[in-house]
Amino acid sequence: MSSDPSVPVDPPPAETSAPPPPPAPIGFTRAGALWSALIAGFLVLIVLLVFVTQNTSPVDLAFLTWTWSLPTGVAILLAAISGGLVTALVGTARIFQLRRAAKKSLAARR
Repeated sequence: MSSDPSVPVDPPPAETSAPPPPPAPIGFTRAGALWSALIAGFLVLIVLLVFVTQNTSPVDLAFLTWTWSLPTGVAILLAAISGGLVTALVGTARIFQLRRAAKKSLAARR
């Protein structure tokens, strides 16, 4: 090395350290799915609450010999719930039918 100040001295090489790897993403969990479903359910309930409170004018309903009066929002909500229940019952019956057929098919193979 020279002691002459006019001669530039190269700085020592900087230590190059690689940045730490990013953390691994967390995959699908049942708790995460449950939390997402709860949030979605509460959003749907808020929308339904707004719908029912904005449609409060009474409507007369008649079914066979029964007649009654309900707020419009409640009547539409009850109709939607009834339709969903009928759909769930038909779907449940179909699932049981398919399970029974699958069990018979499995027993026939043995």
